[in-house]
Amino acid sequence: MWLKLFFLLLYFLVLFVLARFFEAIVWYETGILATQLVDPVALSFKKLKTILECRGLGYSGLPEKKDVRELVEKSGDLMEGELYSALKEEEASESISSTNFSGEMHFYELVEDTKDGIWLVQVIANDRSPLVGKIHWEKMVKKVSRFGIRTGTFNCSSDPRYCRRRGWVRSTLIMSVPQTSTSKGKVMLKEYSGRKIEVEHIFKWITAHAASRIKTIYNAEHLKEEWNKSDQYWVKIYLFANLDQPPAFFSALSIKFTGRVEFIFVNVENWDNKSYMTDIGVYNMPSYILRTPEGIYRYGNHTGEFISLQAMDSFLRSLQPEVNDLFVLSLVLVNLMAWMDLFITQGATIKRFVVLISTLGTYNSLLIISWLPVLGFLQLPYLDSFYEYSLKLLRYSNTTTLASWVRADWMFYSSHPALFLSTYLGHGLLIDYFEKKRRRNNNNDEVNANNLEWLSSLWDWYTSYLFHPIASFQNFPVESDWDEDPDLFLERLAFPDLWLHPLIPTDYIKNLPMWRFKCLGVQSEEEMSEGSQDIENDSDSESTDTFSSEKEVFEDKQSIVHNSPGRASHCDAEACSCANKYCQTSPYERKGRSYGSYNTNEDMEPDWLTWPADMLHCTECVVCLENFEDGCLLMGLPCGHVFHQNCIVMWLAGGRHCCPVCRWPSYKKKQPYAQHQPLSNDVPS
Repeated sequence: MWLKLFFLLLYFLVLFVLARFFEAIVWYETGILATQLVDPVALSFKKLKTILECRGLGYSGLPEKKDVRELVEKSGDLMEGELYSALKEEEASESISSTNFSGEMHFYELVEDTKDGIWLVQVIANDRSPLVGKIHWEKMVKKVSRFGIRTGTFNCSSDPRYCRRRGWVRSTLIMSVPQTSTSKGKVMLKEYSGRKIEVEHIFKWITAHAASRIKTIYNAEHLKEEWNKSDQYWVKIYLFANLDQPPAFFSALSIKFTGRVEFIFVNVENWDNKSYMTDIGVYNMPSYILRTPEGIYRYGNHTGEFISLQAMDSFLRSLQPEVNDLFVLSLVLVNLMAWMDLFITQGATIKRFVVLISTLGTYNSLLIISWLPVLGFLQLPYLDSFYEYSLKLLRYSNTTTLASWVRADWMFYSSHPALFLSTYLGHGLLIDYFEKKRRRNNNNDEVNANNLEWLSSLWDWYTSYLFHPIASFQNFPVESDWDEDPDLFLERLAFPDLWLHPLIPTDYIKNLPMWRFKCLGVQSEEEMSEGSQDIENDSDSESTDTFSSEKEVFEDKQSIVHNSPGRASHCDAEACSCANKYCQTSPYERKGRSYGSYNTNEDMEPDWLTWPADMLHCTECVVCLENFEDGCLLMGLPCGHVFHQNCIVMWLAGGRHCCPVCRWPSYKKKQPYAQHQPLSNDVPS
């Protein structure tokens, strides 16, 4: 988790540096920065109208370019970044969807139960044509959607009873606006009563009703009284402008932040004495002043603080967020962090997506579970001071220059989602490359696993979990009596295929003991040549006296096992793999190997002190039928038998999960053998 969090923070740092790099490129090519002011005189009439539409100011009665330019100047300073965003939004030809209501409950759920937004609904009466035609309605939807106003169509033919109860006997337009200034208050429905069915007139009617909810100040005495008043609102934003009514984006934000931020419009159009505005620090017109308990903040002096709905919305959300904003932010961060697993996980492609789905489910479940006590914690009445101090800390931190850069980058990447996704993908591929390189240096085999191998291992684990739970969850050497349970024994008898082909995971192999075979002494060359000469002579006489030679070799073998003085402990014919191998092979093989066994046990003298205490002492591997050489790697099974590490791993990986000698399960612990010294009267059977 911490690794994914580190990679996510690194990704945000890359985005920040990349945004500064783009700004440097634009400045180098054009000499223009996003915060640079634009002179409205240099703009065309079409661009000026685009700016007014984005700010929500009507220009239908202004035919001259000079009048339109003055209206732009009265509404606020224009920056290069705002001009670029407005032109890009105007060029976008995306169709905005409008809701079609199916009946009373659908209308009530979306319109009347929405307490912090504006709805514009076209009601179509029975057997009547709509008030606004299709073409004008599409223009209306596109125009009002810029300010967060949602639209819909209610056809009375779907629910005529509700229309009669509401009094909608003719086609009309209905606007839903919150009735009170408190959060989650009641809403009121207003019906359009104008005669002109044009987009500009309808929009002016909407903005007039939305602006009526904003407190308006017309003289200096009222401003002084309001400025010094202390009420429930900790955050207030003032608009000082020479306008008839505030812009539509300002009115829309006042509804969106109902109960959190108070919006006040100061109309200075007919003021003679403006000395009090100078006393409170307002020198320019228009001005957007944010007043908090910590002081006064002039909106528009930092990066990304444009006179637009999106810019001011992100600014106010960072200063006065609600719980839902914090939850959405945490949800986005957690999912971005979880998606890092797709690149950190190495191996098969299917494995990556399975791990990703598991991580997404786990992280989102933990997020929701962790938010439940937080919500209950915030409802306690004793935490008001804690809540106030938290908001104070947010206001201090989010009015800095660094916070303005972060908000500007957020608006830039949110308006360019393709760039955001491509940078995230590139960052993930770099993580995948370095992680794969690191694991290859560590000789990790899972990097080269394909989809089929991983699915096979996953199926083996799943089936092992169903039919062999103890073997799946308890690693060696945990003791278990599962195979001795009579109920499970009878259950396995009912499934012959499971009895003949048990599915056991191979992860226990890495827990088996391993060590290197060491000898205390090494044979001389003369002794080795004499031994080889004796083997050749015995091979020549093999055809004449096979039975007697077998008897002599067997007696010689038994005498070595019981009377060799160099051995620290002994193994009898039932326990030692050498004796079992000896009894299970043909006479010709036993004769040749008995000499090798004799020389190994008597001349090389293994160092038994390096062996684990519960392992049986042997010098041969019954899998490859070779003697143990000095320095070779050995591995022991729970039953105590010892083999070459490579030989026994290949044996177990092939599906034979038992000892080659005694058939004891290789994943189940066995009581260690009691080592004892043979008595003088012990006679080998």
